[in-house]
Amino acid sequence: MSESGFARRDHVLRAAFTSRSFVIGTAITAVFVVAALLSFVWTPYGASVQDIPNKLRPPSALHWLGTDHFGRDTFSMVMVGARTSIAVALIAVGLGVAVGTPLGLAAAARRGGLLDELIMRSNDLVFAFPALLIAILITAVFGPGAVNAIIAIGIFNIPVFARLSRGAALSLWQREFVMAARVSGKGALRISFEHILPNIMNTLIVQATIQFSLGILAEAALAYVGLGTQPPTPSWGKMLADAQTMITLAPHVALVPGLAIVLTVLGVNLMGDGLRDVFDPQLRRSRG
Repeated sequence: MSESGFARRDHVLRAAFTSRSFVIGTAITAVFVVAALLSFVWTPYGASVQDIPNKLRPPSALHWLGTDHFGRDTFSMVMVGARTSIAVALIAVGLGVAVGTPLGLAAAARRGGLLDELIMRSNDLVFAFPALLIAILITAVFGPGAVNAIIAIGIFNIPVFARLSRGAALSLWQREFVMAARVSGKGALRISFEHILPNIMNTLIVQATIQFSLGILAEAALAYVGLGTQPPTPSWGKMLADAQTMITLAPHVALVPGLAIVLTVLGVNLMGDGLRDVFDPQLRRSRG
């Protein structure tokens, strides 16, 4: 990386950590990321271990966040559930970026042509079906599970990034540096990935944080209706579904996974808000 590249990166980092939204969001998100990573090697109890005599116990020194209707430790289940939710959302967003961004760049490079129309009309078709409906269609054929939830959420993310990258790329195709690249003999594909993509990365990163938070909500919703992660693997959505009939007997069994979802989505959204301020200082000044 060149000296100017390092300087620009340092400037972005300094600006990010002077943003209150980014710092708070990063701190909240980091707690759940650390919990998810830690669950690979340690949890207070086995997340699937049942202890019926101690079912529906309130939070205590023995069980920090209480137990559920099977006597499973709620804190351990939340840790493993964080791993599940973050992994599903992260892979689904990655799928949307990996497929949608090249499609959007290709559509922008062939603006008004057959390829552009084909990609955009296909996006409209996918947008007509919400992620939940896509999941129902997929699980009707392949059965419920985390992999199918990833596919459903990822398919819904593809047109989001395709539209975003196309719109951002179109505004750059008439810029002087792109015209210079065309005059030098570079093809549309090479220009798209060498000149257009680096200049729209900031926009894609901000959108990815938004879609990541939506992915966590979507995973919880799919698990709640039985289409996502299946037992015995813990999931925040499944924990909420199991707790709905016992909320008056043991409120903690619903409050804990509900708060985990809310705080994680809040943290990621605050990170995205902070990044948007960093990448668009004019927006920050107008809101200030």
